[in-house]
Parts: sequence; C-alpha cells; structure tokens
Amino acid sequence: MRSRSPQRQKGIVLMVALIMLVAMSLAGVALMRSVETAVMVAGNFAFKEAAIQSTDQGVNAAADWLLTANKDAPMSLFDDNAAKGYYSSLPPTDPDFFAEDTWKTTSVSVNGGAADAAGNKTRFMIHRMCTLPGLNWADPDNDCALQTTAATEGEGASKKPGAPPPNGTPILYYRVTSRVDGPRNTVSISQVSLAQKL
Repeated sequence: MRSRSPQRQKGIVLMVALIMLVAMSLAGVALMRSVETAVMVAGNFAFKEAAIQSTDQGVNAAADWLLTANKDAPMSLFDDNAAKGYYSSLPPTDPDFFAEDTWKTTSVSVNGGAADAAGNKTRFMIHRMCTLPGLNWADPDNDCALQTTAATEGEGASKKPGAPPPNGTPILYYRVTSRVDGPRNTVSISQVSLAQKL
C-alpha cells in the first residue's frame, strides 16, 4: 500500500488564533479601564461625601462664635467683623461661592487653616439676615429676618393690621456659608440658617 504524503498546512488556524488573541487582549484592556474608571468615580464620591460632612465643622464654629458674641457683646453684631467672617447684612447679590477669590479675605478658617484627618480644609462666613449693615435689627429702616414670639405660651404673634405687637423675645436669623476644600480638588459648599434669641 502506498502512503500518502502529508499535506502542507496553509497556516489559517494560526492566523485565526492570533486574531482571537488580539481580540481577547483588547477586551481585557477595555475591562481594566472600565474597572479603573469605576474605582475612580467611587473614590471621587467618597471624597465628596467626606467634604460635605466636613462642612459641619464650619457651621459649628460659626454657631459657637455667634453664641459667644451674642452673650458677651450683642451690640458688636450690629457691625461687620471681617476678621471673624461676620457681616451684619446680606450682600445685595450673592457672590460665586465656588470662586476662590470670594473666600480669600472674607472668611475664617477652622483649625487655623489646618486640614483635618481626611485632608479637608474648612472655612466659613456669617451673614446677619438683614438688609442694612451697621444698624440695630430693631431699626425701622432695617428689614431683618425675624421670628417674633409670644410672651406667654398659647398666645399667637400676628402680623394682621391692627393686631397688638408680640411682646416676647424675638429670634433673629443668620446665614452661615461653609466651604470645604479637600483632596482631588474636591470643593463642597453648604449654607444653613441659624436662629438666635435676642
């Protein structure tokens, strides 16, 4: 019997295998980049969340300062005190709180500007919610955000024309804006209203 000579291979299987390897390599690279992007996004969310939580430090520092100033020298709250980040009226137009220039000379840094354990630096500014600076909140020309209270429980405070004025302790509102600068250029701004009995 005559033996058949082996056929010459054309190499098509090798070509298909190489193409499949390239396709699998590209899929692997795409998967790695997708995972890296997901990790980066998750990290950015974590930094943002930590920065938002750190804005509480600014609010607490502002509240402590207001309580002390109202107790020790309430008349001082009629005037601006830029060194303490305090302003006795709201600005006619709110500035861009995300612009760094807004905070350079108008705010106070918490912890002397040192970063906390998460790497966040917190600053704050306080605005008395009145239209005019330098005036008593009770001045008729000054329009302030006030809540009037009744002298005794159960009595209402009405603004109806002809109604007797309330004779309880009024409550004045202040706006605290807190900014946190954190890792990866994270910036968080929060604003809260604080109510304080006069």
